[in-house]
Amino acid sequence: MNITVIVCTYNRCHSLAKTLDNIAAQIVPEPFKWEVLVVDNNSSDRTHELVESFCSRDPARFRLVSEPEQGLSHARNTGIRNARGKILVFTDDDIGVESDWLWNLTSSLHSGEWAGAGGQIMPVCLGTLPNWLPIDDFRTLGVFAGFYLGATAGPLTRPPYGGNMAYLKETFEKHGGFRVDLGRTGTNLQGREEVEFANRLLARGEKLRYEPTAVVRHSVPECRMSKSYVRKWYYWSGRSEVADLGPPTDASWKLGGVPLYMFRRLARWTLQWMVSIGAPRRFTCERTVCYLAGTTLACYQHSRSQVGQVAPPSTGLR
Repeated sequence: MNITVIVCTYNRCHSLAKTLDNIAAQIVPEPFKWEVLVVDNNSSDRTHELVESFCSRDPARFRLVSEPEQGLSHARNTGIRNARGKILVFTDDDIGVESDWLWNLTSSLHSGEWAGAGGQIMPVCLGTLPNWLPIDDFRTLGVFAGFYLGATAGPLTRPPYGGNMAYLKETFEKHGGFRVDLGRTGTNLQGREEVEFANRLLARGEKLRYEPTAVVRHSVPECRMSKSYVRKWYYWSGRSEVADLGPPTDASWKLGGVPLYMFRRLARWTLQWMVSIGAPRRFTCERTVCYLAGTTLACYQHSRSQVGQVAPPSTGLR
C-alpha cells in the first residue's frame, strides 16, 4: 500500500459523509495503491454506521478503527499505528477537495527526498463575515484553519496545518507521534500538536515541502464567526503555545510563574481595547487580551504542575 488517508472524526457524521465522498473520487495513477482509514474518536451520533456503509460499498478502499481515548492526538496516533501505507495523509472530517488533491499532495514524497508535505487550506465561510473581523490580517486565517504561502511550490520553513498534511510513515517511526498533551479533546480548542510535530522534524534537519496545488476547502460554519468563538480560539492559542514551548524564559522577575511583563502587556492591551475606535481595531485588541489571558493562566498552571514532575511529554506511539 502506497498511501493511507487518515480521517479522525468526532460527532460530525453529516459533514463526514461529504468528506468521504470527495476522498473516494480521488484519481491516483497506477500502480500506486491507496486507502482511507477513518478513526472514530468516541462519536455518539451515526458516525459508525455511516463509515460502515462506505466500508461495505468499497471494502478494498475504506477501513474503520476506533480510539476510545478522547483527543485528536490519540486518534491520529491510532491512525498511524493502523495505517498500511508508506505515506500517511491527514485531513479533517469537514473538508472538500478536488479529484487531484491526493496526488498533488503526495507525488513528491515517493522519492524519499522529503519527509512530509503540506498544502493550501482555503476557508469557505458559510455566512457573512462580520465587520469586526479584520480579514486582511493573516492571523485571522488561523481561526478558520486557513493556510496559504503563495502559488509557488518549495521547501516549508513553517509547519503545515493538520487539515492538509502528509508524512512518510517512517518519519513517525523515527521521530515519534503526536504529543498527547496537545491537540483538541472534546470541546476545548487546545491545538499545536501538528505544529509541534513539524517543528520537531525541522529542528532535526528533515525536509518538508509546500504544495500549493493540493487545495483543501475547509468549511467555516456561522457559529465560528461569532465573537465568543474567536475569543475562545485566541485564549486556547495562548494556552497551547505554553503547553508546547513552555513558559517564556526571558523574564528575570516572575509572580506565580508568570513573567511580570505579561501583566503589563495585559494592562496595556486592555486599555487599548477600551479606547480604540473602529470595530476591527477594537476586536484586534480584544483578541490579543484573550491570547495574553490564556498565556498568563497557562504559565501559572505550568509552574504549579512542575513541582516534583520530571517526566517529559509523551510523543510515542504506544
